[in-house]
Amino acid sequence: MPEPLGIEPGDTAPDFHLPNANADVGGNPMSLTDLMGQNGAVVVFTCNHCPYVVGSEPRIEAMAERARSEGLGFAGINSNDPVNYQSDSWDNMVKRANRGMGYSYLHDDTQDTARAYGAERTPEFYLIDSSGSVVYRGRLDDSPRDPSHTTSSDLANAMDDLVAGRSVSVSRTDSIGCSVKWKH
Repeated sequence: MPEPLGIEPGDTAPDFHLPNANADVGGNPMSLTDLMGQNGAVVVFTCNHCPYVVGSEPRIEAMAERARSEGLGFAGINSNDPVNYQSDSWDNMVKRANRGMGYSYLHDDTQDTARAYGAERTPEFYLIDSSGSVVYRGRLDDSPRDPSHTTSSDLANAMDDLVAGRSVSVSRTDSIGCSVKWKH
């Protein structure tokens, strides 16, 4: 497994240029510049099969909708190895997007974007301000598999701070989820 570089809050978000499996949302391909809204963007490393992603999907969808309403772009990036994890293939990404996904779903086939960000888990969120600086990295909340056990709203709190023009009070949490499935 490659060693993640691990960009952190305060670092500049790496650009990317990735194909979009969701023809209904965004262009194809998409870059970070394309994704950016007036107030910045949210990038989430995600996939199709991880139970933490599956358990969080309604909440991720709600965060994407909220992001749009607050002038933030929102995109999921799937960096998993589609050879050893067929459920994460391009065709399966398109099928998932066609089931009503409300955000761009980008394919990082080379895994270069995941390496540049230092992504470790699915789901893992990066909140980026309008100048391209990462202001939050981590989890959506503290119970990705079961929303009934959630006691924190980490990404939502960070978004609140950013949109209100405040410094993000908690800029780093540990993501909870499956490991990124690296190519061998």
